[in-house]
Amino acid sequence: MHAIVKTRHGLVRGRARDGVVAFKGIPYAAAPHGARRFLPPRPPTSWDGVREADAFGSAPPQRPPSPGVPAVWQPGDGLDCLTVNVWTPSQDVGASLPVLVWIYGGHWSHGASSMPHYDGSVLARSGVVVVSFNYRTGFEGFGHLPGAPDNRGLLDQLAALAWAQDNIAAFGGEPDNITVFGHSAGAASAALLAAMPAASGLFRRCILQSLPAGYLTVLEARRVTERLAAATGATPTRDGLAALPPEALLDVPDRQLTGGRPGGAFAPIVDGDLVTAAPWQALADGQARHIDLLCGFTHEESRGFPLSAPPARIDLAAAEFGLSPDAALAYHAADPGSSTAEVFTTLMSDALVRMPTTWTAEAHARAGGRTWLYDFAWRGPIGAAHGVDIPFVFGLPDTPYAARFLGSPPPADFTTLSEQIRTAWVSFAATGDPGWPPFDTELGRTRIWNATPVDAAYPLPDSRRVWSHEP
Repeated sequence: MHAIVKTRHGLVRGRARDGVVAFKGIPYAAAPHGARRFLPPRPPTSWDGVREADAFGSAPPQRPPSPGVPAVWQPGDGLDCLTVNVWTPSQDVGASLPVLVWIYGGHWSHGASSMPHYDGSVLARSGVVVVSFNYRTGFEGFGHLPGAPDNRGLLDQLAALAWAQDNIAAFGGEPDNITVFGHSAGAASAALLAAMPAASGLFRRCILQSLPAGYLTVLEARRVTERLAAATGATPTRDGLAALPPEALLDVPDRQLTGGRPGGAFAPIVDGDLVTAAPWQALADGQARHIDLLCGFTHEESRGFPLSAPPARIDLAAAEFGLSPDAALAYHAADPGSSTAEVFTTLMSDALVRMPTTWTAEAHARAGGRTWLYDFAWRGPIGAAHGVDIPFVFGLPDTPYAARFLGSPPPADFTTLSEQIRTAWVSFAATGDPGWPPFDTELGRTRIWNATPVDAAYPLPDSRRVWSHEP
C-alpha cells in the first residue's frame, strides 16, 4: 500500500506496513556541498511530480564508531545528508496526533537516522507521529572556521524542526504539540534547543535521555581546527578545508586533534550566540520554563563507554574532575561493600552523564519549569549501561544494537517494560504527564525503571552531595 502526501516542496509517496505509513529520505535542506559546505542549511529545491520516499537518505560523513562496526557512510555517499523521515499511523490530515521528533546521539561525531534501532514504526503504532532526521556531525557540523557559523549541526536541527512545524499536519500530526526527544548528544541538543530563542515556538516538550557533559570554548574549537589543518596540510580557513574531501578530514584521529584535552574533538561550541552555556546553565534563567522537561539517566552509564581500567585509588580519578580528596571517602562510604571497580563505575557515571542530567533537571525545576526525572536501572548483559534504554523506547529488541544490551534472544521481561516506557513517553508527548510525580529539588522524586517500576526519592543522594559544588 502506498500513500501520497503534499509537503511544502512537493509530493512524496510513502509505504504502508502493519498500520503505519513510513516516508523516508525527504529533503529538509539543500545538500551542504560545494559552495554550501560549512554554511548554514538552506531550503531544498522544490520538485515536480511525486518523489518516492521509500529509502533513507545518506548519513552525514563519519568514521565507523568502533572497530568491527559497519560504517554507515562511505566516501561515495557525499554530503547530501540533510533529510527527514516520518512514521505516521494515520493518513487523515485532520488527525492532529502528538509528534515525537528524534535526535540521535553519537558523541557529536557519529550517528544517522537510518540506523535500524531508530526505526519509528513500533513507537508510531502507540498513537504518535514519529520524525527523525540527519544532521551534520564531526567537523562538518561542529568544526570552528573563520567565515562560517559555529554549531552547524544545531542549525541543521533547527531547520529540521522548522520543516516539521511547516509540514507535519499533512502527515496527521499536530504542529502545536511537538516533543523533541534524544539520547546522549541528541539529548544535549534538545536541551540546548530548548534554551535557544531561535527555536522558540518549534516545540513544547523535551525528553532528554542521558544528557552528557562536554562542551567546547571557542578557543578549544579553534585549536582543533589548527591541528586538523596542520595534519592535512591545509590552511585553517573555510576555503582551505573545503578543498579537501570529507574523508580526508575523517582520517585524522580525535586524539591527534584534542592535544590531550579530555573529551572528544567535537561538541557544541559555546559561542555566546546560538549556544550561551552548557544546558544546565542555559536553562537556569527560566526562558524555557514553558517547556515541559522529562529527563533521566541509566544507572550504570559508564558501562556503555570505552573506559580505561579503574585506578587503584579512587581519589586520583575524582581529582581529574576537580573533586576534593573527601569525595573518594564519600563514594566509598556510600557503598562500603563495593569494590574499587564498582565505585569507579559510579564515579564515572556521575561525571559523564548522571550529574549533567541531574543538574539540568534541577535548573529547569528551580526556574519554574515542569520537570520529571527517571533512573533506568534494568540490567542487561553489560549492566544498566549508556544506551540500554533505546531498544525499550523504540520497542525494537531484535536489532544488532539491541543484542549488545539485551542479549539474544531478548529477555522475557522486555515486552512489558518496553510497553510501559513507550506509554509514558507517548503520554508525556500528548498531555505533558508521563505518569509519575514531578521532580522537585527537595525530594528529588524519581521514576526507577526496572522490571517492576517504582517511584522513589533521588536514587544516589550521596553522589548528588559530592557534586553539589557544581552549577
